[in-house]
Amino acid sequence: MKSYYGQWGGQFVPETLIPALDELERAFEAFRKDKAYRRELSVLLSDFAGRPTPLYYAPSLSSHLSCNIYLKREDLLHTGAHKINNTLGQIMLARFMGKNRVIAETGAGQHGVAAATACSLFGMECDVYMGKTDVERQAVNVERMRMLSARVREVGKGGGTLKGAINEAFRDWVANVRTTHYLLGSAVGPHPFPAIVAYFQSVIGKEARRQILSATGRLPDYVIACVGGGSNAIGIFRGFVADHSVALIGVEAGGKDLAPGQHAATLTCGKPGILHGAVSYLLQDDDGQIGEVNSVSAGLDYPGVGPEHSYLKEKGRARYEVCNDWEALDAFRLLARIQGILPALESAHAIGFVMREKGRFEGKTVIVNLSGRGDKDMEIVRNGGASHG
Repeated sequence: MKSYYGQWGGQFVPETLIPALDELERAFEAFRKDKAYRRELSVLLSDFAGRPTPLYYAPSLSSHLSCNIYLKREDLLHTGAHKINNTLGQIMLARFMGKNRVIAETGAGQHGVAAATACSLFGMECDVYMGKTDVERQAVNVERMRMLSARVREVGKGGGTLKGAINEAFRDWVANVRTTHYLLGSAVGPHPFPAIVAYFQSVIGKEARRQILSATGRLPDYVIACVGGGSNAIGIFRGFVADHSVALIGVEAGGKDLAPGQHAATLTCGKPGILHGAVSYLLQDDDGQIGEVNSVSAGLDYPGVGPEHSYLKEKGRARYEVCNDWEALDAFRLLARIQGILPALESAHAIGFVMREKGRFEGKTVIVNLSGRGDKDMEIVRNGGASHG
């Protein structure tokens, strides 16, 4: 298994973690080859999580934007987001390695809920690290995690967002690596984490490719997904990356700025650097210090991005664009009003980008990955985004 995507990725961690990462890589390779484990995971994804998710032609949104929009409905999964795909896979991997405790990090809370759900299912101990700011603005998901018997570890450092939560989760893992599996939620971190997360999330793209060919007899012109760390985007991109007729677009958070791209758009405004054990694009100041992000969406509040996205950008295979807070909020309201769907604010960034650039997509067939549902974001939307930052 390759540890780099071009120049991106690698393992920049304390020496004490190298044996754990080697163990994880060996276990993952064995897991992928084990037909019984793969069959059990397939049954869980179907009967417990609710796969396959529909690829829904959105008629009102399509008419409004003068293009053919299909929504990959990851919001309909158990726990309300794509995160359950990865957590079920990694919990089985942890069990395969004989680990009895799981730690996780979360921003918007969806990965934390999915991790707590999978741990409850398998009777495993679970601790979820979450930034103080995110605990406050995602109170419903915090209660869901606690109801599922997870311990929520509130982190005040690192701006009280996802970066600080990941930092603390890594510290815990270093101290307890013999008994604990770190269930990383996005396609970030040291090798082999980006590869593992992408593998378990690639089910999204595989399904979407089959479904669009069945529905239309052809591949789409565009596949679009929001990008924070990048797990939902890499999951759907994996189904189309070999099809060069399909344009791949990742949409980052632009924060509060009227002109997008000033605060939270890592691939648009970042520079190469090392964060959480891997080389990728990062938001940094002139002294190389990691920047703080500022987005209405907790799940996009991360100053880095998965190394595979950096590679796709460098090679020109994917483009990365920006949607600001107000465009995402407008998209949330529009999709609710005309299509009967409440999207997660993360996913609303992808919809908001298509709305702003609708002339580019006129007459085209577009798949947008609807990575999660928006119940968790209702208070933020109700306050017009004022409850963040």
